[in-house]
Amino acid sequence: MTKSLHNREDAILRAAEREFLAKGFEGARTTSIAEAAGVTHAMLHYYFRTKEQLFERILDEKLHLMSQTVLSAFGEPGLPLAERLRNGIGRHFDFVAENPDLPRFIVNEVFARPERYELMRRRIGPLAGSLMREMQQELDAAAACGRAEPIDARMLLLDIISINVFPFLAYPLIGPLLGDLAADRETFFARRRAEHIEVILRRLNIH
Repeated sequence: MTKSLHNREDAILRAAEREFLAKGFEGARTTSIAEAAGVTHAMLHYYFRTKEQLFERILDEKLHLMSQTVLSAFGEPGLPLAERLRNGIGRHFDFVAENPDLPRFIVNEVFARPERYELMRRRIGPLAGSLMREMQQELDAAAACGRAEPIDARMLLLDIISINVFPFLAYPLIGPLLGDLAADRETFFARRRAEHIEVILRRLNIH
């Protein structure tokens, strides 16, 4: 693929990402995507024959990025369990910070079209399942030695996702309520990132 062809495809993908995240699959229009990407409608369909194909490419890219940057952080070999958890929680928070509309988008799309869950399961299921089994073994070993509180690794992952995603979903509502605490968005989320790591580690009481 020549550089110009690659650039056009990338422009289409980035425009499609913005359109889908803002409007969802049903609300997105390929004519708007083509216009934002600076290509003709016919050229968009040359690269991606259907809106469904373009949507699945965007969703697949996001899920792949999440599995590589987030889940892999929990499985870094050679690091103590507490350090791996710090890295994993932090990277997940950073991923959500870079993609703040993605959690709401995924939930809405799965509710609207449950068959999309299968695409998600295929992409992140095997890696998440393997990671959870390994993490559970480490958590059980730490608990057996009195170095941590016992916990189901799946519940731990749910805790991490919940605590990291909520501030981004709720910020438009909680921002005015928190006053000067949330006045500077960047400072607020930096403080939340550090707090979330400590909350999870305190919950586990790792030592």
